[in-house]
Amino acid sequence: MNNTRSGLGRRGFLLATATATATATATATATAAVLALSAGCAGDTGKTADPKNAAAAGTPQRGGTLRAAFPGGGANETLDPHAANLFVDAARAKALYDKLADFGADLAPVPRLAERWESNATLDTWKITLRKAAFHDGRPVTAEDVLYSYRRIADPKGTFRAKASLESIDLAASRALDASTVEFKLKRPYAEFPNVLAAFGAYIVPKDTTSFDNPVGSGPFTFASFTPGKSLVVKRNDAYWEGAPHLDQVEFLVVTEESARVSALLGGQVQYAHELSPATARTHEGKGKIEVVRLPGSSMQGFVMKTDRPPFDDPRVRQAFFLIADRKELVDGALSGAGEVGNDLFGKGYQYYASGLPQRTQDLDRARALLKEAGAENLKVTLDTAPAATGFVEAAGIFKEQAAKAGVTVEVKVGNKDTYWKDILDNGTFASYRSGSMPIESHISQRLLTGSTTNATKWKQKDFDDLYQQAQSTRDEKERAALYERMQRRLYDEGGFLIWGFADWIVATAPTVHGVDAKAPANTLDWARFDKLWLA
Repeated sequence: MNNTRSGLGRRGFLLATATATATATATATATAAVLALSAGCAGDTGKTADPKNAAAAGTPQRGGTLRAAFPGGGANETLDPHAANLFVDAARAKALYDKLADFGADLAPVPRLAERWESNATLDTWKITLRKAAFHDGRPVTAEDVLYSYRRIADPKGTFRAKASLESIDLAASRALDASTVEFKLKRPYAEFPNVLAAFGAYIVPKDTTSFDNPVGSGPFTFASFTPGKSLVVKRNDAYWEGAPHLDQVEFLVVTEESARVSALLGGQVQYAHELSPATARTHEGKGKIEVVRLPGSSMQGFVMKTDRPPFDDPRVRQAFFLIADRKELVDGALSGAGEVGNDLFGKGYQYYASGLPQRTQDLDRARALLKEAGAENLKVTLDTAPAATGFVEAAGIFKEQAAKAGVTVEVKVGNKDTYWKDILDNGTFASYRSGSMPIESHISQRLLTGSTTNATKWKQKDFDDLYQQAQSTRDEKERAALYERMQRRLYDEGGFLIWGFADWIVATAPTVHGVDAKAPANTLDWARFDKLWLA
């Protein structure tokens, strides 16, 4: 990137900051400066190489720079893909690197660097065959690179997010059978092992990589420049194994304030804005200036009831709370309608979801009867919440009013958003909860087994654990699906997750941007696929 950069000028600066709130003036001013500096970085206007073809928007066109605005992580940001935690980290990692697999829209694993996988009869050894792919410096991606990457992630001294996902692998016993074949030895049978290959942050880097100042991956774009907390510029990888991207360049800009992201999009400084609120989307949708894209099923919304302590150690109380919830009112009020109702089960629309169970609706008479049976008439509970996610505080207020109609007094306690997730894991009895997309199997293994490290409902049932282990030892997919349905039916009847909705994840683009997949939940394969976008 050149040190001499053209600015947006006074009008562009004001446009980028005009809608920032008074409390965010300093942040918005800094954001405008980043946008102004970056406007001259890429050396083009962001338009396609042949604008005469704009009418043929359905046909991908080659050329141009797309600038994408994301909330970021500040000056401590890194391009180490194993350290990815934020959406912007994941989007940048996806541009530069590949995983062995990734999740499709139904959260089933899809082969990526792994061309195929197969297990032994006992499901505790898996052989992965790599496709022909190369790193940006021309070196082929090999089995040794895969083993090095996984061992780096799993290092006991490290704190990488994918570490827990790789726990099932005996990496000391795993080996490279040849340059393109990895044999993974597992600690126990694991029918859903391909989910591990697609785990968040499980990217493949060249063997012996220790520095990411000039990152080398096998992804669709190559590294050009990086300023932590501000900007990453990447360029088209013409040798990419899945085909070269349409765009010449992508610039990822860190723009923390939503208002500044929207203003920059409206003003033409960026062509893609990630993470809009439902209210913002409703304000701009259908007016022709920007395109609002809703990614369905991206976020589960609900409450957790701790099943190991009063009053929720009585399943009748949990069932009563299921029946108190008016799910449509919660979706309409807390999410501004940007989502769909839930049925107290995770993963609506995902592989193995028990879609045949009756949709639960509000039944206050039955709720009162259950509470009376449990000796919990005139019940008083504290609902912990915080502005840690969109709609949390609003949903808590709505549920408080719904519960009052059943004779339950709910005291809403608003906590610290920065420590919220740690605070509610073991403390309290009733709390707001959200989850991003992941396979149903991962949700169960991480949150619903006796030994799960993020078991916020404290659901600890040996027979349920046994069903999960039986599923992981079952080769036949139909038989495995039947076991998952048994587990979900149990949770539907007795579990501690009151799942009232599934929120859309909202992004917006300039009208010139094409190729965005509107069916891909956030953090799945086709989310933030900038190699598939084009400008027209």
